[in-house]
Amino acid sequence: MDSGDSHRPGTPRSDPRLSERDMDTHLLVNKEIRVYLAQPSIDFAEEWLKKPDIPSSDEIMGNFGSAEDEYVELTPNNITGPWDSTDEYLKAHYELLREDAIAPLRDAVAYVRDDPQMTDSKLVSIYDKVYFTGITFAQRGLGIRIRFSTRRAEKNIAWEYSKRLVSGSIVALSPADDAFQQKCIVAIVAARPLEGVQKHPPEIDIFLARLEDFEFDPQKEWIMVEAKDGYYESVRHTMAALQKLKQEKFPLSEHICLLDPNVRAPDYVEQDPIFDLQSVASETAEAAEGHKVDILKSWPREPSQAMDITQWQALHEMLTKRLSLIQGPPGTGKTYVSVVALRVLLSNVKHGDSPIILASQTNHALDQLLRLVATFETNYIRIGSRSNDPEIKRRTLYCARKNEPAVTVHGSVLGAARKEQKVLTQAIARTLQPFNAENTNAPLPASLFVEYGLLTETQLDNLKKGAEGWTRPTDSEDTDPLVVWLGDKLVPFEVGYERESFGFEEDEVDLEYEQLKELEAEQGIEEDDYEILKGQFINLQDGVCGCKISCSETSATDNLKQKDLWKVREEARGAMYDVLRKQLMTKMTEGLRQQVLLYSKNCENLLVGKWERDYHVLRTAKVIGMTATGLSKYRGLISSLRPKIVLIEEAAEAIEAPIVAACFDSLQHMILVGDHQQLRGHCTVQELGGEPYNLGVSMFERLVKNGMNYVMLNRQRRMAPEIRQLLEPIYGELNDHESVRKRPGVRGMGIIRSYFFTHIWPESRDSLASKYNDMEAQMIAEFVVYLVQNGNTMKDITILTFYNGQRKKLLTVLRHHPYLQGQYMNVVTVDSYQGEENEIVILSLVRSGENDIGFLSIANRVCVALSRARRGFYMFGNAYSLAKQNQLWRDVLTLMANNEPQRRLGTQLPVTCVKHKRTTLIQGLSDWNKINGGCDCHCDETLDCGHPCPIKCHSFSHDQVECNDICNKRMACKHACSRPCAISHICRCTCEVASQLDGLRLHYEAQGSTTPLEGPSPYPEAVRHYQAFASGGAKEHDALLLKKATETAAAARPTPGTEADEDLLLSETEVASSPQERNTTVPLSEENLMEI
Repeated sequence: MDSGDSHRPGTPRSDPRLSERDMDTHLLVNKEIRVYLAQPSIDFAEEWLKKPDIPSSDEIMGNFGSAEDEYVELTPNNITGPWDSTDEYLKAHYELLREDAIAPLRDAVAYVRDDPQMTDSKLVSIYDKVYFTGITFAQRGLGIRIRFSTRRAEKNIAWEYSKRLVSGSIVALSPADDAFQQKCIVAIVAARPLEGVQKHPPEIDIFLARLEDFEFDPQKEWIMVEAKDGYYESVRHTMAALQKLKQEKFPLSEHICLLDPNVRAPDYVEQDPIFDLQSVASETAEAAEGHKVDILKSWPREPSQAMDITQWQALHEMLTKRLSLIQGPPGTGKTYVSVVALRVLLSNVKHGDSPIILASQTNHALDQLLRLVATFETNYIRIGSRSNDPEIKRRTLYCARKNEPAVTVHGSVLGAARKEQKVLTQAIARTLQPFNAENTNAPLPASLFVEYGLLTETQLDNLKKGAEGWTRPTDSEDTDPLVVWLGDKLVPFEVGYERESFGFEEDEVDLEYEQLKELEAEQGIEEDDYEILKGQFINLQDGVCGCKISCSETSATDNLKQKDLWKVREEARGAMYDVLRKQLMTKMTEGLRQQVLLYSKNCENLLVGKWERDYHVLRTAKVIGMTATGLSKYRGLISSLRPKIVLIEEAAEAIEAPIVAACFDSLQHMILVGDHQQLRGHCTVQELGGEPYNLGVSMFERLVKNGMNYVMLNRQRRMAPEIRQLLEPIYGELNDHESVRKRPGVRGMGIIRSYFFTHIWPESRDSLASKYNDMEAQMIAEFVVYLVQNGNTMKDITILTFYNGQRKKLLTVLRHHPYLQGQYMNVVTVDSYQGEENEIVILSLVRSGENDIGFLSIANRVCVALSRARRGFYMFGNAYSLAKQNQLWRDVLTLMANNEPQRRLGTQLPVTCVKHKRTTLIQGLSDWNKINGGCDCHCDETLDCGHPCPIKCHSFSHDQVECNDICNKRMACKHACSRPCAISHICRCTCEVASQLDGLRLHYEAQGSTTPLEGPSPYPEAVRHYQAFASGGAKEHDALLLKKATETAAAARPTPGTEADEDLLLSETEVASSPQERNTTVPLSEENLMEI
């Protein structure tokens, strides 16, 4: 690396290539992209290299050719010891991945083939009354608009929360009268705009897998099947990447496949090991002078103040090994170390170096990482889907391209491909013009049948001659002769879609919204409105068909041989039209397929041209970010940039194949950061994930367990020590940073930072077979209310569960609780909370059966669940069932039961009053009613009205307490108010003095004074003020009033001997401080004592 680079971290970099680009907007094409995407010769290739990325109809139908091929023999993922060769490694992972992707749809089709009338099941979604209604000429491909019925779901579908038919899903279609007995068409969902699926009937766009299967008949009915498990879009590009790797050199394969433990430094580091460590080594003595260090020979022994010793070791490993593995247990700062490593690498780039590739398993985690990168390097670009972060959104490839000046890439295919698309679009649209919407109420014209050779010129002439002798009120001069010939033997073609109502309770909400958006984001379309397929759209409609009478297709075909069709009896003409129409569809489809194939090929050229343009946008970036799926999806584009360095976060959360896709031909340095003890990669077919196939094992985990060198971070900065202790059965003893020892406790819980509330409440199963526990949900809801009453905010509380059924149940209970109305509830599944944390975490474990605890037995998921809380962690479940069936849970529960000085497991939840420090044990739902967020002592504090608080200890404000005592406040006339405090009122007396004072006040105010009469000035002074502005006869009247008021006030004074000029009106200060008298004659009811 160039040690003379004077760039300072944290400031935007300048790049000479930018100015060159500004000077010359005519750029040369990078031909590596079209070479990468060119289809290689596969005549003599192995069978697995010949397979297309989207499965064939035969694969989905299970047509294996011979009985011995009926069962595919899969090579397991070898997780112990080296592979025999890289070829065997690539082939095994390809076949395992393909089986995992295809098996769910293959099984779904088999179910429907065996029972064509079946309704939706746990594994299959079925859509009938499927019709083709239009075509979209998109740059991604020819999209076919379909309309369908969801009646077989037997429930309403909340499309905004459902992953049904999400963009990128794979589906299979078959003619309704065949139902997968003989014919099957495979398609990918191209777009599922919300406004489309919320129509009646719903609509989506699809891409056909094989354009040889292209059909467009708007009257042909289909049935469509979708597997409820899996998401094809996330694996199809990875399979293609594995095939491509077989044709390239495979960097790092000696370590990844053959497990060579001798990992040397990257080539570029060996050539120039002098690194500037200014960004991290300012506190290090060895690197103080100039910050230049030979990182291979003179790495500083002591870390900077900001890093602990294991983080420092990890940084050294990341910078000096071609393949580095960094394990980061929860809260140990693995993302921080990744960002530090990136900062060092960016501080040492040479002019002309390729961008650093940064990847993460999820879009959410990628955005978090890029936000940190942006603090010191603004020249980054995010490839792929939209981002919710406005700053990152401005740095997506789509936005970066829009903000660049228009350029011409010499030699690119983009311009020619765009012109060709217009030509092909016009040609296909012209062919389909007879089926446009405006022609829907009439039969297809006779001239069209002549054009395709289905009627002769003689037949057409005879039709015209015969039509001249017929006139109907509805006919005009240009009425087609076929219309006249058919007469009333045509009927409208209509499809009825009944509106089903299955009740809101059965509404299908089968995914968290965040998870759904993650799936849609993986479609990877850059445009902001990627849910809509862009391009010219044409309707396909054919609104009439022949009357269905007893005339066979054979007879109708024979009748069509008549030279004069007027000689055919009228009853047979409708059937003849249907035969003609069917023959026309066959002929038109044959001709269109050739044009559609050309259109598809041109779409490939459009992609090549776009990537040739995007190459020039990306090559000036310093960092390029994408998801693990993006590493495969955009592999051809990224390869053209010749990247040397790839850093992958959450590397243990992905299965092996997507990570292998990052082994670009130019790769010199791969950094994998993750934790195989937390969430693992997801397999659709569970049998493939575990033994013996082990597809769910990540590359990270396999390498670590096979003895490859790795560094584990062991100083955690997230959890209070009492919570961190629960991870000892998984990680051993992690060290605590001093900051976690100073964390404040949880208000209302005393010294209890973690607790396991055990119960035997039964679990249930919802309509989607997900587990839930109603009683547990209600107990947690009351606990959340208690925490909020004690001053803990909702934003600091997260409720975790392993089951989406329980998540829905919790949200329902919480949203209906009167105390939580209008509050945001953070209720999520464990799988979607990887990498997240919160101050207080409540874990709902749900399971309470005897024989099985399901997801709760998966150690990786348990690890994530136990490690999300910073200050308070509270679990609700059946401890006996967990300890009986799982060793990890037995170890965790043993730690909690043996905790000193206080046991942290029991059937009673200890809550502690903030005011009295008194602990109350909560055993069931009814116990929450015995406290008001406090304890069972009396409150005894004073209300604003001056009376003692009448209810038990509570945590909420006294503003919410209603006082039923008599007010008893002294008024200006010295009488006590007799109204109840609970009734909103102004203290006012009806005595003569009060009336006179009211009159005096009104008169006083009428003269424009802004000083209240009951202010601090004494009564005589008020009188003098009054006399000063009084005049005429009013003076005499006022003098008499003053005299009478003074005498009356003197008689009403409770204490004799006070001075004669004492004010009759108490000041505000005196009112506030005057003693209150409690009316003991009003008894307090039990309801008042317990009122909240």
